[in-house]
Amino acid sequence: MALPKKLKYFNMFFDGDNYFGMVPEITPAKLTKKTEDYQAGGMPGSVAVDLGFDAGALDMDITLGGMDAGLMKKWGVTTADGMQVRFAGSYQDDATGDAVPCEIQTRGRFTELDPGSAKVGDDTSHKYTLKNTYYKLTINSEEIIEIDVLNMIYKVAGVDVLEKHRANIGL
Repeated sequence: MALPKKLKYFNMFFDGDNYFGMVPEITPAKLTKKTEDYQAGGMPGSVAVDLGFDAGALDMDITLGGMDAGLMKKWGVTTADGMQVRFAGSYQDDATGDAVPCEIQTRGRFTELDPGSAKVGDDTSHKYTLKNTYYKLTINSEEIIEIDVLNMIYKVAGVDVLEKHRANIGL
């Protein structure tokens, strides 16, 4: 019998600061490509031409269990890659008991800080939207995907997809 590996535990780090127990939920980047349909004479259908990534392809949402002045101060980051965020997760297969690490590293800056509603006696949470320029997914010490928009790097399973393009334009 096989079962999928499920997230059992995770931790978050912002610029190296440990936020253990403070982040109940994240929405990792939904990697999306920008494509344009192309159809020419003799083609019975169209082809989706790859034009890079969608504008929000590296965005992620992070929910903090309450107010944290230190994280709010990061709203003032002025550079596109000025804040480093790291998700460290532990995924387990309940059929075998095997647990593997999963890490997402990003660099970017906050574009939204939503303090939610404030009501005495109710649970509060603050939601942050992070616009990233860098994303790296590592599972069980294997680099799966790396995207560095500012340095024109895009790797999948160790293959540098943009290597020839960088060489062609003198980078």
